[in-house]
Amino acid sequence: MGKDELRREVSRVYRELAVRGLNIGSAGNVSARSGDRVLITCSGATGDITEDDIVEIDLDGAFAGNLKPSSEWAMHAALYKAAPHAQAVVHTHSDACTALACLGEPLPAFHYMVLAFGGDAVRCAPYYTFGSPELAEAAAEAIAGSTACLLANHGMICHGRSPQAALDTAQRLEVLSRQYLLARSVGQPQILGPAEIADARARFTTYGRRTAT
Repeated sequence: MGKDELRREVSRVYRELAVRGLNIGSAGNVSARSGDRVLITCSGATGDITEDDIVEIDLDGAFAGNLKPSSEWAMHAALYKAAPHAQAVVHTHSDACTALACLGEPLPAFHYMVLAFGGDAVRCAPYYTFGSPELAEAAAEAIAGSTACLLANHGMICHGRSPQAALDTAQRLEVLSRQYLLARSVGQPQILGPAEIADARARFTTYGRRTAT
């Protein structure tokens, strides 16, 4: 995907966050890797963002022009540095993810689909001030080996092989977080044990394939 097309895709995914109810106002941000550079939504982005509102930075946050990158650029950069396979990052303050993050708790394997993020649970990074290097470091550590993590008293962040894939991951995490909180509202969810997790993970090696080979 060329850089111009990638700019359009990043802005489209940011607008789609609002359509899906995952983002309100200027909360959240989206980025995509372009070689050794990053294309990220601008500071104060809103639902009418266009490709002209995407800022190009390097992994140290350097940029040209008057348009500032998102205040969370360092968190995006930290994920790209820690996960070379990550091609896009989505950060939101979606309701259920944020509610769970405000409890300072991970999303455990109450449902086998939690394992699709890569670990036995979706970890929760400790709280640090938004936009700080400490938050960036904590997020990169919490997401290691996974495609998503929660951010205490803040929200969530995830990565994927494309902006659309990262958006879909953010949607799945929000749905599962909501289901977990619903279950907790009426009782204590049953958490999958090691044997159940191992069996489900083995089945994930062929999960979603449309053909037999």
